[in-house]
Amino acid sequence: MTEKTPRASGEEAVREAGPVGAPVILGNEPGSFAWSVLAKRHPAIIQQVRDVFPYGLRQHEALDALLDEITNGVVQPLAPADHDHVCWAAWGHEHFGRSWYDAPFLWAESYFYRRLLGAVGYFGAGPWQGVDPFAPFKQAELCGDVVDEELRALDTLATAPAEERATALLHASLWGNRADLGFRVSEGESAVDDAVVSGLVADDSATLWQLLPAGTSATVAVVADNAGRELIPDLVLIDHLLEHGHAEQVVLHVKHYPYYVSDAMTSDVVDCLRRLTEAPGEASRIGGRLWKAMAAGSLEVRIHPYFCAPLPYEEMPEDLRKEFADAELTILKGDLNYRRLVGDRLWNPTVPFAERTAYFPGSVAALRTLKSDVIVGLEQGTLDALDRSGAAWRTSGTHGLVQVRP
Repeated sequence: MTEKTPRASGEEAVREAGPVGAPVILGNEPGSFAWSVLAKRHPAIIQQVRDVFPYGLRQHEALDALLDEITNGVVQPLAPADHDHVCWAAWGHEHFGRSWYDAPFLWAESYFYRRLLGAVGYFGAGPWQGVDPFAPFKQAELCGDVVDEELRALDTLATAPAEERATALLHASLWGNRADLGFRVSEGESAVDDAVVSGLVADDSATLWQLLPAGTSATVAVVADNAGRELIPDLVLIDHLLEHGHAEQVVLHVKHYPYYVSDAMTSDVVDCLRRLTEAPGEASRIGGRLWKAMAAGSLEVRIHPYFCAPLPYEEMPEDLRKEFADAELTILKGDLNYRRLVGDRLWNPTVPFAERTAYFPGSVAALRTLKSDVIVGLEQGTLDALDRSGAAWRTSGTHGLVQVRP
């Protein structure tokens, strides 16, 4: 048996990783972020899903089996009769029969959600087919009082100067579901909250707007991340792009089945549009414009199976590559899209963002709140200051970035 090369741990691995051959993130280092997701978050999600629906004995037994497998067993393949067995057999042949903790973190997370959907009967014939196990969580967030407050703040933002409004909406989309941020703008305050700006570890906002000057006939692709309180600011930003001539068409890419608890699907887009249109004031006007934009084709929702694949965008299929190549700019939202964009590895954080995204077929922008270990494109001074802070800045959701490769 070939002896494995010992892996550097934590920050040491990050420091040692160069631009070539950076180690793939695994979940087998106790105490690491990846380990905590596999060991703690996934079992908790199984319990939450079990509690939120009155599943039958078959679903409970399947959930029990999945819980035992991820905590005590080895990765099992899908059944040959499953509709996507061939795909997952190809994607996971190196990982089946091994501990979940020894598989690449990106793959293990993705496969967990696929297996969870299988356990509750989402894909199979029967009464639970097509029932989103995460829908109650999404609905509870979308219907909360905090969303009312954020939507009311759009009335104030509507009177802000155009440039200030654009920056505020971009940052609101970036921060997504951070409860203390969003659209909140008070009278007499800048539309850009100082707390937001201070939390940015990289900010290429100016480059983004240079790529989308007013009056352009561009198509912009937006690859969504979460539903609910994150998707609403995404939609408001899309409305701004269309209403102010920064794009002639926006194509919004969403998942084709439930994924990572809160990832957006077409049904979530509809729910958010209804939430906007039923609100008073500026929110309702935005919702109405977006509803008409859907009918006119200037806003189009699309799905592609690859968005639920456990693979980096560097390996995207040719049809998706062509879609992104045809766009003036592709905006990738959120942490998971960032991991897939640059590769889920322990890169040296100063590796240039442009270097890691050189393969991407066209201009690309990442709007991300940091919730995992992966990061590239930082200035050395910024990295040193963040490390000196002693905070878990990579994973706590307290920091964000806007990175653009023209």
